[in-house]
Amino acid sequence: MKTIYGSMDIIDERLAVIQPLNKFWYKNKVAALDMLRLDLLHPVISGNKWFKLRLNIAHAVDHGFRTIVTPGGGYSNHLIATAYAAKRFGIKCVGVVRGKYDVLTPTLKACKDAGMELLFTTQEDYRNRHEPDWAKHIVSHFDEIFMIPEGGANEWGRAGAGLLSRFIDHSYTHIAVSVGTGTTLIGLRNKIGEEQQLLGFVPMKKGTYLEGYIGGHVAEGKNKNWRLFDDWHLGGFGKWNDELLVFMNDFYRENNIPLDIVYTSKMIYGISDLLTNNFFSSCDRILCIHTGGLQGNSSVEGSLCY
Repeated sequence: MKTIYGSMDIIDERLAVIQPLNKFWYKNKVAALDMLRLDLLHPVISGNKWFKLRLNIAHAVDHGFRTIVTPGGGYSNHLIATAYAAKRFGIKCVGVVRGKYDVLTPTLKACKDAGMELLFTTQEDYRNRHEPDWAKHIVSHFDEIFMIPEGGANEWGRAGAGLLSRFIDHSYTHIAVSVGTGTTLIGLRNKIGEEQQLLGFVPMKKGTYLEGYIGGHVAEGKNKNWRLFDDWHLGGFGKWNDELLVFMNDFYRENNIPLDIVYTSKMIYGISDLLTNNFFSSCDRILCIHTGGLQGNSSVEGSLCY
């Protein structure tokens, strides 16, 4: 029996629920503002990470690969999710980490504790990670390697992300999602209704550079009704300020939903700004996707009320 059908129950996808946000928070500026709580799927293999990994790992197992190799940074949600998922599937896993660390970050330590072998590369070398043969010299001593790109950005990752469409009702006019590699946005654009507007919030400077990459992977006839925002990066990827921390705490008190410091918080921060500036019409129905990654909040431990 193929893994894709036989072992996908390591995550109960029924745990993902749609939670309406407090109307006081969005001041009735739109008809509905809900959140798809993918953060509830699992404490580690959470959010969109699971959907981008599930078909990748199933493909690796079904085709007899003995080792999964994937790159990421020292605080990568993708790395830790891959480490835990590979452990559950019983396949060896290697993480190629950007930079050198005399002391492991909490994320890297958790990856190691989950059985992931960590190999470190220079920042300069890491820039070549999109080259087809980039990892071969780094992991040449491993047998039968299956390479999963950073963020699961390949055909299996995009197809897996497209499965999120099963949670999205056609009544929503706008779908909002954080964007890292663009994989989730591509998967969604290929599957949700063509008339539904897809809004991507990029948490890094000049993040709209991803527009070309995304457009090149969207299916023919689907490349419309989507756009990227990079206005709320707050200094760059992984950067934040006190205002964002206050915003996250206030949002939690009003909606009982924890946000992560890297992705979803900046998306909601941006949506709040768009609401204030009347970007949406009063009849719009918006679904925000919580992409998980709450482990990233370890870097601001003590500053959040959850």
